[in-house]
Amino acid sequence: MEFIKSQLEEYGMGTATAMNLSNIIMIMFVAGLCILANYIAKTIVLKIITHIIMNNKYKWDNIILERKVFRKLSHIVPAIIIYYFSSVFPTYQTLIREGATIYIIIVVIAVLNALLNAFDDIYRSFAVSKIKPIKGYIQVVKIFLFIAGAIVIISILIGQNPLIILSGLGALSAILMLIFKDSILGLVAGVQLSSNDMVRVGDWIEMPKYNADGDVIDITLNTVKVRNFDKTITMIPSYALISDSFKNWRGMQTGGGRRIKRSLYIDTSSIHFCTKEMIDEFKNIHLLTEYISTRVSEIEEYNSKNRIDISNNVNGRQLTNIGVFREYVHQYLKKHPKIHQEMTLIVRQLAPGDNGLPLEIYAFTNDTNWTVYESIQADIFDHIFAVAPAFDLRVFQNPSGHDISHFIERNSAKSPDESSQQPLKEEGN
Repeated sequence: MEFIKSQLEEYGMGTATAMNLSNIIMIMFVAGLCILANYIAKTIVLKIITHIIMNNKYKWDNIILERKVFRKLSHIVPAIIIYYFSSVFPTYQTLIREGATIYIIIVVIAVLNALLNAFDDIYRSFAVSKIKPIKGYIQVVKIFLFIAGAIVIISILIGQNPLIILSGLGALSAILMLIFKDSILGLVAGVQLSSNDMVRVGDWIEMPKYNADGDVIDITLNTVKVRNFDKTITMIPSYALISDSFKNWRGMQTGGGRRIKRSLYIDTSSIHFCTKEMIDEFKNIHLLTEYISTRVSEIEEYNSKNRIDISNNVNGRQLTNIGVFREYVHQYLKKHPKIHQEMTLIVRQLAPGDNGLPLEIYAFTNDTNWTVYESIQADIFDHIFAVAPAFDLRVFQNPSGHDISHFIERNSAKSPDESSQQPLKEEGN
């Protein structure tokens, strides 16, 4: 700059004017150089790097390119030029260097942040990422990165060693613990969730306390994001999955079977022994032919061996319509193509109550898809409800308004003579 000043003074300019004009010329020169360097870095160098990345066989470097790591790195070039040209302006040299240094630190933090995001994206491309997500750990690294950057920037502004600021943070540890409480709890929870394999991205979890019932779509340091089946999003604190209980349906999904556990309520007044005509009719049912033949032979042999008087049905062993119906349902499920035959399959009676005798179906479908599962379950119970009357059984149902109105209509349809003669017959008896 002294050379420019001397040249201007030779042209007859005053010292002050030459100094100001030389400063302006030097500022324009540095600015032009920065613009040129930035243009070369972004237009030429970045295009060459992009061409190399797009034409090689690796995929991970494409992710780094998508995260604009190299574009953000190119911003550091003008700052370096300004830093090294700061000596040209001795009056403002310290201020210019500090500003350039702070800018370089900010650019470096932005580049490292983009690299961490790219690393997370690369890791997500592997199947292991759903089992061992690392997004929470990356967020912890980011927190330390931003804190370290902030400390260095503050130390530059106040002209102190960064270690002095770090030593002063000890007194603020309680405040920092309060500020970063959720992050610390989230980090601990993330380690436990990952080490115990409690939840993964893609798992179906159910947590009524937070109205969450859907698929996990993201696991971060502080929250677990769940997309519910009604397409709403629920954010659950990570540490809540450790402190509170939740249901993970992954075992059902990986096991290949989804449970059906539903009861059919039978009117107990319709339960009775089977007559010979009923037994002959049951033999014609394909699923019961072998069972009825075997059971009838066993019962006849038992009654004959023990010389039991079968003129009264109470004596000896007899078939009941509820027992035959239970066996039919069991055989129907065993032959059903959508029922998982290698998992538990039970048709059992539960304790009778006010609503009749519960006949519970406990089985597993071989398709865990929700819509298919509901369709299979509905088809099974459609058939069971329809076939129950064939066994002379009635499904229990509380009287409805239709039943009551039908009863009233039936009684009102009786002739007056019938209604008046009935009490006379009773009196005569």
